Amino acid sequence: MRSADGIHLSRMTSAASPPPPDALGAAVQSARTAYAAANPASRQQISDASAFLPGGNTRSVLHYAPFPLVMERGADCRLWDLDGHEYLDFLGEFTAGLYGHSNDILRGAVSAALANGVNMGAPGRMEAELGRLICGRFPSIELVRFTNSGTEANLLALAAATTFTRRRKILVFTGAYHGGVLAFARGGSPVNVPHDFLLGTYNDLPGTQALIDAHRDGLAAILIEPMLGSGGCIPADAEFLAMLRREATAVGAVLIFDEVMTSRLSAGGRQGLINVRPDLTVLGKYIGGGMSIGAFGGRRDIMSQFDPEQPHSLAHAGTFNNNALSMAAGVAALSQVFTPAAAQALNARGDALRERLNRLSREAGAPLQWLGLGSLMSLHCTSKPVRSSADAAQEDARLKELFFFDLLRQGIFLARRGFVALSLCIGDTECERLLTAVRTFLSERRDLMSRTPPTG
Repeated sequence: MRSADGIHLSRMTSAASPPPPDALGAAVQSARTAYAAANPASRQQISDASAFLPGGNTRSVLHYAPFPLVMERGADCRLWDLDGHEYLDFLGEFTAGLYGHSNDILRGAVSAALANGVNMGAPGRMEAELGRLICGRFPSIELVRFTNSGTEANLLALAAATTFTRRRKILVFTGAYHGGVLAFARGGSPVNVPHDFLLGTYNDLPGTQALIDAHRDGLAAILIEPMLGSGGCIPADAEFLAMLRREATAVGAVLIFDEVMTSRLSAGGRQGLINVRPDLTVLGKYIGGGMSIGAFGGRRDIMSQFDPEQPHSLAHAGTFNNNALSMAAGVAALSQVFTPAAAQALNARGDALRERLNRLSREAGAPLQWLGLGSLMSLHCTSKPVRSSADAAQEDARLKELFFFDLLRQGIFLARRGFVALSLCIGDTECERLLTAVRTFLSERRDLMSRTPPTG
């Protein structure tokens, strides 16, 4: 058969010759072996680094077996590893790399900031300008504060909510990630901060309503990603988010949208697309032009708690909250590079790419699907609906690992878990390269996928 993209694909059916027992496991092991043989410099670097760093690196998400690639340099939407292999960068630094590598406008802004002095121990003009730009894009943000990361911003948003409401319980959702100490992939993490958390099920409207009602007098905040990012780019139903808005108002809880990732889905984030206004919004990643940054903001009465001129104000320390490099890069990024028009074009490109990827899988009869919104998407190795982290947990992780190594071999760099974040440097040519790589995977691994047991 010929796909709508003009590629001949053989549909995967149970009539195919059966592969050997555990053929998928053998294919994954073979891919790992080939990967290790092709990347001796990365393997040696990680081995050497293990003498000083647990596991040879300092960021858990970047580690995978048998060892992670070590990148040496990047330019635009391309990366080169220590062994000299070139890749198209479809990971986009987990959304922080929206601008690609070494954008000229951002380099100029950072260079100017360096020339003017970096650590001056005082307010600067750029932090006010970046605040103005953010408040202008997000009507829900009347006042904003800066931090060094999205993790910090979520922690401060929760502090603001618990202090404002004088309550302690925080409703979060299984599968969510709100930072290194606010992770709920499997319901929680030993390193999480000790808030009084309630765990809800993502997109479960009646169950969540019942949970809110049962704890209505003690609920301080509802913290949610409008689309699970690390959890597999699973969008929240608009009706689910609207229900959270109604219920939060009814019980007097603070509704917090963690839009560290999803704020790039339009000039005003996902909240701007669905017209649901949270009380507080958390931002990060790209808003500092790819530099270290986070931000939280929202209703004036809640955020005014951080005004030092108010009695009993909340302290918010942080030497680098208003660091000159992030402030300058953020102003240049939002005013000159990631304009509303650029946001619209990028996310339209992502929607079109995701539809073509899904069409290829459907026409090949492969148990693969791509979920997401706009310029963010994630691969799921199942043909069944995925609406929560429990659905995603039923996938065969081996098939996703094989996909990762097969695409690396073809010069496509994405997250080991199948996550893709388009940068502004990704154009039609790069999208076609990705589609070609996926077609090759579907063709070369057709027999394996035809015998992959159904999940769920």
